[in-house]
This record gives sequence, C-alpha cells and structure tokens, in this order.
Amino acid sequence: MPQRQLATALNIDTATYCKIEKGIRCVKRDQVITIAKSLRADQNELLSLWLADQIIDIVKDETELADMALDLTKKYLNN
Repeated sequence: MPQRQLATALNIDTATYCKIEKGIRCVKRDQVITIAKSLRADQNELLSLWLADQIIDIVKDETELADMALDLTKKYLNN
C-alpha cells in the first residue's frame, strides 16, 4: 500500500507518515489500530509491539532499575 494511502487513512500528510515510518515521530495508539485495519494485520500484535516500544522508551536509560520496575509491573498486573 502506498504511503499516501496510509497517510490518508490516518488523516495526516505523507511527510508526517514518513517520519512515523522512520521513527522520527511517534505513532499514536489509535493510529496503530488504523494501520492494522488498513493492512489487514493482526491488531493485537501491532498494539503489543507499539506498547513494547513505549515501555522501552521509558526504561532504556534506567539500566540498574529497569528489570526491577518491570518485575513490579508484572506483579501489579497479575493481582
């Protein structure tokens, strides 16, 4: 699918879509859903990858605390 078609589906211009594709600009959750529908991709898989990227961006500079924070998060979510 051409970039311009995906950009139109996302209600953004092609230049903004290119920035998302290059990792210069962050994609929003609702945009991930639109992309999944447009490409007929697994929505949960793309959202999981998107969420993982969000988490990585938050903890990437916390090398000493990241594992502990992720473990605590897992425990919290399992309760």
